[in-house]
Amino acid sequence: MKVYDEKHIKNIVLLGSPKSGKTTLAETMLFEAGLINRRGTVENKNTVSDYHEIEHEREGSVYATLLHTEWRNYKINIIDTPGLDDFVGEVASSVRVADTCVFLINAQHGVEVGTELIWNYVDQFRKPTIFAFNQLDHPKSNFEASLESVRNQFGNAVTLMQYPVNEGEKFNGIIDLLKMRYYKFSPEGGKPEKLPIPESEANKANQLHNELVEKAAENDENLMELYFEKGTLNENEMREGLKIGMRNHEVFPVFCISAKNDMGSGRLMGFIDNVAPSSVDIQPEVLEDGKELSHSPDGPEVLFVYKTVIEPNLGKMSFFKVISGQVTTGDELINHQTGQTERISQLFIMDGDKRNPINRLVVGDLGVALKLKSTETNHTLCSQNFNVGVQPIEFPGPKMYMAIVAQNNSNDDKLGEVLHKIHQEDPTFTYEFSPELKQLIVSTQGELHLTVTKWGIENIHKLNVDFVKPKIPYRETIQKMVDTSYRHKKQSGGAGQFGEVNMRVEPYHEGMPEPTGVNIRNKEVIDLEWGGKLVFYNCIVGGVIDARFLPSILKGVMEKMAEGPLTGSYVRDVRVIVYDGKMHAVDSNDIAFKIAGMKAFKQAFIKASPKILEPVSQVDILVPEELLGDVMTDLQTRRSTITGIEAKGQYQLVKAKTPTAELDRYTTSLRSLTQGRASFKEKFAEYAPVPAHIQEELIKNYNGFEN
Repeated sequence: MKVYDEKHIKNIVLLGSPKSGKTTLAETMLFEAGLINRRGTVENKNTVSDYHEIEHEREGSVYATLLHTEWRNYKINIIDTPGLDDFVGEVASSVRVADTCVFLINAQHGVEVGTELIWNYVDQFRKPTIFAFNQLDHPKSNFEASLESVRNQFGNAVTLMQYPVNEGEKFNGIIDLLKMRYYKFSPEGGKPEKLPIPESEANKANQLHNELVEKAAENDENLMELYFEKGTLNENEMREGLKIGMRNHEVFPVFCISAKNDMGSGRLMGFIDNVAPSSVDIQPEVLEDGKELSHSPDGPEVLFVYKTVIEPNLGKMSFFKVISGQVTTGDELINHQTGQTERISQLFIMDGDKRNPINRLVVGDLGVALKLKSTETNHTLCSQNFNVGVQPIEFPGPKMYMAIVAQNNSNDDKLGEVLHKIHQEDPTFTYEFSPELKQLIVSTQGELHLTVTKWGIENIHKLNVDFVKPKIPYRETIQKMVDTSYRHKKQSGGAGQFGEVNMRVEPYHEGMPEPTGVNIRNKEVIDLEWGGKLVFYNCIVGGVIDARFLPSILKGVMEKMAEGPLTGSYVRDVRVIVYDGKMHAVDSNDIAFKIAGMKAFKQAFIKASPKILEPVSQVDILVPEELLGDVMTDLQTRRSTITGIEAKGQYQLVKAKTPTAELDRYTTSLRSLTQGRASFKEKFAEYAPVPAHIQEELIKNYNGFEN
């Protein structure tokens, strides 16, 4: 295949809400360039992009798909992304390596849920952006209302490049304000007639053209001087001004298309070729150490892996962007993260599931390498003498947790292998075995993400699984001081067991004074692996218990703290003082004092006004202002404490502390409550006492509790 130079490679990512037409536009762009002979449709399940079986079932994109087209001596790499925020990981990685974001706006609806949420990633990276208004041929198309909604959401940077003529079922024309031409299409679409602007549209077109000239001029001082001198700019000067504005994230051009009827896509591709920045035009790449690396064809060889796909019959495919230099088949590169050498044995350009072999790729291009043994998503491959790491993609944290079990226990090991492969492909899917809960916990971005994951496990990996509600990692502690004594005595012929422990148990907090009324011989502060502390004092005097038995008493206490008396949960933040006891010259041993220590601790704990603590999450919810009341009301039903509300543009950021037990499937509830227009982040904040009635219920339900 042809190798393009760095100035003739453009990387775009197609973004937008579900059903906005991203996959259809990608198909049309390939058809317009002659790379495919007929256009497939989502309904007929024969598009280049949506080729996975699950995408055919759902009739929508689930994965980001890489393909390319060629238009007037330019190569345009296209990444078609899903529109639902359950698959936001696919969007995050795609935006990261794209040079220009093309937002599809459904002209029936204007700004939709997916558009609002995805914009956060585009704005974070300050990517050059184009808005393509699609479905202008729909009977309910409303370009002006949709344009107003986009401007209200994204501001004055939204810049009109085109507007439609005969919008609706009779849509057949576009007025182009850069070229000042009228593009008239036949009912079959395709290549339009290029006509003078109709007299009926002349005044409107001239006014909007002048506004476009001003917008182009204000992005550069030299262009502004030319504008003041001539009173206008020519087409090339306008292009230069628009390119600068796009690069600075201050101009978002608006184009008009009907992807389904192949109207306007050629003009859009021409603008991407001539105006949209390439990799060498945009800001240098930021490295892990904060330094910058220029996108230079003569620079050191640096590849950044942004996506991993594991095909059952092929193995691992590593999708990468050439950040610097050029890569050739046979190159040996260092993996910055692992230090291992990787040989690039094969290079491909992808078109959906079709692999096109190529020998060389230059800076800015996107490609695929096969079977790299130690390379994963977010890894950097670089020249032997230039070991650097590209700043990694920050994937969103989990929003939903479930426990997973194999229906056949003999498949537990296989399940672990499958989950590892899924995580390799999708970093927003994570899993971890919790020794505390004795459950394998998986986390996803939402209900649909979980459903698709289950489909993959069962249909691709042939493993039947169930998802169940995860247990809550409660903690137990005490609220008052208690003294107790326990004697362990066992005689069953031969040597017996004897150990008696006098113990004081009290709540611990940082900075509390040392205990009084006892003779402290030794103090041990233990940072518990599950959080909190145990402070253990040896206050034995007169040798009533030999010092060699104190570790056994501590071991008994620790074993009971690992399975608390109330609910079997971990115990935290207690102080244990062993101040007296008895031993037997023959029958006392480590086992006897371990049991005595355990029983004494349990006995004291139950009398010391025990309290169950529950995990509390910090929840940050971004919600449209008009839906704030509904979200606040729902939070109150979840025992939340509102800690703050901040204005974020047209949104409100609600900060709350909510018990983790109340957040089960919250992502699903929030989506239903706000029609999918709100998003949230969650992280652990603290442990706090549960209400009395909940504590009673938890104790009642714990079979191991003994009154």
